[in-house]
Amino acid sequence: MAGVGDAAAPGEGGGGGGASGQERDGRGEAEQPGGSGGRGPPPTPQHTETLGFYESDRRRERRRGRAELSLLRFLSAELTRGYFLEHNEAKYTERRERVYTCMRIPRELEKLMVFGIFLCLDAFLYVFTLLPLRVFLALFRLFTLPCYGLRDRRLLQPAQVCDILKGVILVICYFMMHYVDYSMMYHLIRGQSVIKLYIIYNMLEVADRLFSSFGQDILDALYWTATEPKERKRAHIGVIPHFFMAVLYVFLHAILIMVQATTLNVAFNSHNKSLLTIMMSNNFVEIKGSVFKKFEKNNLFQMSNSDIKERFTNYVLLLIVCLRNMEQFSWNPDHLWVLFPDVCMVIASEIAVDIVKHAFITKFNDITADVYSEYRASLAFDLVSSRQKNAYTDYSDSVARRMGFIPLPLAVLLIRVVTSSIKVQGILSYACVILFYFGLISLKVLNSIVLLGKSCQYVKEAKMEEKLFNPPPTSTPGKPSNKSQNKCKPSQEENPSASVTSQPTHQKENVIPLLVTSNSDQFLTTPDGDEKDITQENSELKHRSSKKDLLEIDRFTICGNRID
Repeated sequence: MAGVGDAAAPGEGGGGGGASGQERDGRGEAEQPGGSGGRGPPPTPQHTETLGFYESDRRRERRRGRAELSLLRFLSAELTRGYFLEHNEAKYTERRERVYTCMRIPRELEKLMVFGIFLCLDAFLYVFTLLPLRVFLALFRLFTLPCYGLRDRRLLQPAQVCDILKGVILVICYFMMHYVDYSMMYHLIRGQSVIKLYIIYNMLEVADRLFSSFGQDILDALYWTATEPKERKRAHIGVIPHFFMAVLYVFLHAILIMVQATTLNVAFNSHNKSLLTIMMSNNFVEIKGSVFKKFEKNNLFQMSNSDIKERFTNYVLLLIVCLRNMEQFSWNPDHLWVLFPDVCMVIASEIAVDIVKHAFITKFNDITADVYSEYRASLAFDLVSSRQKNAYTDYSDSVARRMGFIPLPLAVLLIRVVTSSIKVQGILSYACVILFYFGLISLKVLNSIVLLGKSCQYVKEAKMEEKLFNPPPTSTPGKPSNKSQNKCKPSQEENPSASVTSQPTHQKENVIPLLVTSNSDQFLTTPDGDEKDITQENSELKHRSSKKDLLEIDRFTICGNRID
């Protein structure tokens, strides 16, 4: 025991100090300054003993902080917590602009729809009003040609040949439609179940789009084969096979639209309206299939044209349904008010679906509402350019290519339904028919004048006037258009002050006619030796504005993956 006390004594006096000695004495280094002059180490803080452990200042502060955290203090912090939206001003400004864009979409979309529907109406009325007169003038020229002599190598102008072909196709298909029994088709469709009719209607919509995509190519092939210069080497099967193909197409497409109208008529006449409700809900399925896909401006333009065509076709189908129902009820005007709520419901659902679809597509793809004014200017450009001297197509054909609306099958069906529903007997009835025809001509002329004026206004606002006097993009088969235009400069410049209603000028016979091709066609058909020109053209395409690209897109480029 004495040894232990002696061993501990030097530690206490030497300042080397064991910690155990200081703890037992209860005195710190503050009582023993240590060293001479008070220059020893600073005193260490006194620790409190808790169950044999010594807690530090950090642990004491942590315990004090936990004591301060209470439920009331947490609720007070949550109720008084603030934040500043201006710290992320760009984000919230963008969200506000999206809301404003969605609010502007209905107005801008309906302005485009109304303009497009009147364009379709103008092309549709052309078949009933001006086309018969043009066919009569062409036949009169053909029969009186020996009296005036052959001043030109052509017996008829290309436009007159196309008019005669359209008139003959209409007459033949009209007489062929008499062999189709509408009443038998109605009762056959009415006997089917609701689910089967719903599937049939969806199949008919798909078939209608396929017929429209291939039908205009058949008609264009017929027109070009019939008017192609005879000096060229024959590279076609002949006019007669193309003519029979066109007649068969128009007849089958008219029957297809007739089945659509009959199915819609069955839905209107069903007692519980379940089929009509299912057919209307089919429009909302369209939202699911298109909203969550990536859309560029060109693709949205294509879909807008398709919606215009679909809406106008539905209006004509509703007209056919009303005519058939009014005939069954002996033209009782009271029954028209029975059909009126269902007609309004179908139209309202179509408008609502289009607005919702376009609003969310523009939101998800960051497309502004101003793009619809560009689409309207592109449609107006088609109308104005069809009145130019260098026009290469009829306006009704340009509408068919742009929107996919082909008026011939729909006109054949409407003539068939009207002639079977309305009986004309007596002189007074024929006088009413003549007055109605003159009324249609007046409506067509008035509609054309208003559309032409509005189209000129839209083209001027879009600053596209200089493009009206440029020749259409042309190239020889397999050659790019830029090289042909650089080698062969036009001998005469177009007069910018030319009227939009003047007749097209006829080219000289020694000039080789050029085929209209798009830039994508040039890429696919250009030989390997012109790769440098291709790269230059592609670089120009990337920097080209969207307005110029819209003029090169027709109804069916989306099917061929030709949209840039």
